[in-house]
Amino acid sequence: MSSNSIQTVGIIGSGTMGNGIAQACAVSGIRVVMVDIAQAALDKGMATVAGSLDRLIKKEKMTAEGKAQALSLIKASTSYDDLKGAQLVIEAATENEGLKVKILQQLDGLLAPEVIVATNTSSISITKLAAATQRADRFIGMHFFNPVPMMALVEIIRGLQTSDATHDTVKALAEALGKSPITVKNAPGFVVNRILVPMINEAFFVLAEGLATPEDIDAGMKLGTNQPIGPLALADMIGLDVCLAVMNVYMAEFNDSKYRPAPLLKEMVAAGWLGRKTGRGVYAY
Repeated sequence: MSSNSIQTVGIIGSGTMGNGIAQACAVSGIRVVMVDIAQAALDKGMATVAGSLDRLIKKEKMTAEGKAQALSLIKASTSYDDLKGAQLVIEAATENEGLKVKILQQLDGLLAPEVIVATNTSSISITKLAAATQRADRFIGMHFFNPVPMMALVEIIRGLQTSDATHDTVKALAEALGKSPITVKNAPGFVVNRILVPMINEAFFVLAEGLATPEDIDAGMKLGTNQPIGPLALADMIGLDVCLAVMNVYMAEFNDSKYRPAPLLKEMVAAGWLGRKTGRGVYAY
């Protein structure tokens, strides 16, 4: 299969990532079937896409006709049966291994053998998820970044079992969506988070050692490495609990002390200072 043989993409999950992927596909002229268990979640997902397209119209990056055309290509459904016409299905459900395995096994019984299944996981082993399916060679990681419509990067992650044909089809699809894919082997954190989260963790060591104020640490990294947001402000945005969970995974998987979580990060999570979502992290909101 080549990317132009992918006319319909199925998406499981209508949350932030699912509806973002749906928008990217529909704007590129690809039909989408977005499935979720709750109609309310689907309604919210569709409203998010419509709002996002409205902002593009305001910025004169899209016409009203373009919006109507894109929305007409997305079918929201609570029935897995509607995925039967898809050539590729992307699982974008909650980051929970048990749930993902259950969904993947449900898809196996439903989809034709040649259909490719991709997962948008940011942390679970692609090789392990592939092994839970009956189509391990046609299983791959397709890790989009948030917000999906704006971010050009897609990490395409090959499990041990992923075939070259599957990889090439999915890479071509990412390019057809106007994305810039990078190919990655399966390992904890893939490429971006493997480098990014330890950098955030190191910023907490620097802060704990009193080398500089949070503001100066962030200003230094913004001005010195051209990052749009400093590592401590980014931690507050991601959630300190999420950063800690990722470091704990690296520590367990690699069994290497360089991945030990910063004590200050652990302390702040214990205090419930998780960042923007709790109104207090490194900074107060």
